[in-house]
Parts: sequence; C-alpha cells; structure tokens
Amino acid sequence: MRTVTLPRRAFLATLAALALGGVAALRLEPASDVRETFYLFGTLVEIETHGVPERTARAAIARAGQSLEAAHRDWHAWRPGELGTLNAAIAAGRPQRVDATLAALLRKGRALSCASGGLFDPAIGRLVGAWGFHADTLPEGDPPSAAAIAALVARHPRMTDLRFDGTEVRSLNPAVQLDLGAYAKGAALEMAAAELRASGVEDAVLNAGGGVQVMGRHGARPWRVAIRDPFQWGVVAGVSLRPGEALHTSGNYERYFDRGGVRFSHILDPRTGRPMQGIVSVSVLDTDGARADAAATALCIAGREDWPRVAAAMGVRAVLMIADDGAVFATPEMMARLEPAQGGYPAPVQIVSLPEDVTPPSCPED
Repeated sequence: MRTVTLPRRAFLATLAALALGGVAALRLEPASDVRETFYLFGTLVEIETHGVPERTARAAIARAGQSLEAAHRDWHAWRPGELGTLNAAIAAGRPQRVDATLAALLRKGRALSCASGGLFDPAIGRLVGAWGFHADTLPEGDPPSAAAIAALVARHPRMTDLRFDGTEVRSLNPAVQLDLGAYAKGAALEMAAAELRASGVEDAVLNAGGGVQVMGRHGARPWRVAIRDPFQWGVVAGVSLRPGEALHTSGNYERYFDRGGVRFSHILDPRTGRPMQGIVSVSVLDTDGARADAAATALCIAGREDWPRVAAAMGVRAVLMIADDGAVFATPEMMARLEPAQGGYPAPVQIVSLPEDVTPPSCPED
C-alpha cells in the first residue's frame, strides 16, 4: 500500500446534480440535450440524451421510462408485484414461474452473491424488513432486538439456495425472502440503456441516486460524473466515463437512522444481521452496472481489511473506498481515472493493489 497526494486543481463543472445521490452527472447545456426525470426506486432517476432530435429523444426516453417503471413495479420488495408473489411461493415451499427478465436477474444475483462470498446477498429480505427498511420512509423506534436478529440469521437465507428450471424458481430454504435493492438500480439502468439504444439513441447518461450508466459520449468529450463527499455537501472527485461504463456508490449516508448516537445503515451484513460498520462510502467503476452496484454493497460489508480480496473475487478492478475515520483508499485502476475536486482530495489517497491469486468460489449449477 502506498499513499499519494495529488496537487489541487479546479473542478471542471458545476455540482447541481449532487442531490441525486452518491454519484451525479456533470454536464453542459447544449441545445441538443433532452432530459427527463422520474421518481423510481425511492430516488430521482434522470435520463439525458445528446445529439438526437427532441421528438426522437422524448419518445426513446418514454420507452426507457416504461422499462424502468416495470422494473420498479415487478422487483419491489414490499409492495404487491411479481417479486412479492415469488417470495410468497418460496415461503410456502412452492416453485414459482416468473418472467424471463426477473429470472435472468435472479440468476445474476445468485452468481454475484456467490462470488462475493455471501457479503452481497439479496436473500436477506426478512432482515431488511426487521430493521424497518421495507418502507418509503426511514425507520422509527428502536432497532430490532438481538434475539430477533439472531433468529433470522440462524435460518441462513442465501441466494445460493435458489434453483432454476428455465423461468421456474424455487428455493431450498423457505427462509429466503428476496430484496433486490442492492443491485436493482444497476440492472434497471442497463435495461433502460438498451431501450434507448434500440430507439436510435447512441449518446446518453442515466442517473439514479448513487448510480450512473453512460452510452457513447457527450459530443467531443466524455460524460463526467461526480462522487459525492459522504461527510459534507461537496465532491470527493470526478470521473470521465467511457462508453458503456457505469459508476455505482453505496454507503451509510442516505438510508439510515440514528439511535443513541449510533448510525444504523440500511446495508446489512448477512453474517451478523447488523448494519455495516467502519465504511461510509464505496464507489465501483465497471462495464457491468449490476455488478458494480452489487460490488459496492459487498465491499462496504467487507470493510477496510478484506475488501481487496472480495473485489478481486467479484471481478471489479476500479474501486474507491472512504472509511468512517476519513481515510481514503483506491485501486490503481480507479486512481488513474479520478479527477480531484477543487481543493484536492479530502485526505491522502492510499493506493491498494488487488491480490492476483484469488480463486472465485464454486457456485451452484442448475
């Protein structure tokens, strides 16, 4: 591990879009840009196209928006929908046929969970609900009791309990309750980008509080995004995204509640059933939006000692991590892409190379 401190220099654009979450698009305002905003997945989702006639752009954005709305409805963890129907079937010990899109998403989630060693695990929906995060508002009242948490953890719900026969899904463990929030946005933005591409849009940015997916470029320059400072209003750094890349950030500063001076994050450690500790923010840059989203969650849970091994096992190389004491860590691949904000980085950046000898876990096959 080595530490570098880069010289201070001015940032390249305004920070107006920071309210959308941990990462945000930084943009100019040419006449050829068309932008619309939706409220989905508990956050603002913004789609902006470049270089397309307005009528074409708005029709394409509308189709992409319909795709996002369908994902929001079908994958919702606590409202009636296809995922809820599947969860009821799992609890009853029955197989359930789902649509092909959800089946593919669950297969990918199982593979990502296995690669993470179970640190990313969408099967712990009962735990998420017990902590009060199955609601549109933040939890009120006290945390669940230690006994209640222990009872849920003891049932060992895991994504690797899922089995597939085409689009039919069953679980070896009825304690599995699926909550796809840890990677649904990444997958949904990829789907929406595919809709835009099919409608003739080549250059666009899709932004959903904490996640950005880009297509093409913004004219002569790349799309630029900002990584939010988790401690105060501002930016840690910017990144210029290449065509097809995604940047996703997870942390403890958006969905949480405080009790007795302790912050309880919505990101839960499946091993203990308790919120992550020690890390406030992880950003992952990758060409696979769902993997970047899932890895950001897994690395928050892995913590400052084990995250390099988990990142290597999940196949992500560009990572930025901020610990609760303000320490900043980055892989060489991420460091090469960062553009420090005005005033420089909030702390010296410690460069951490990922291990090369990590063997991915053996995952279930159907």
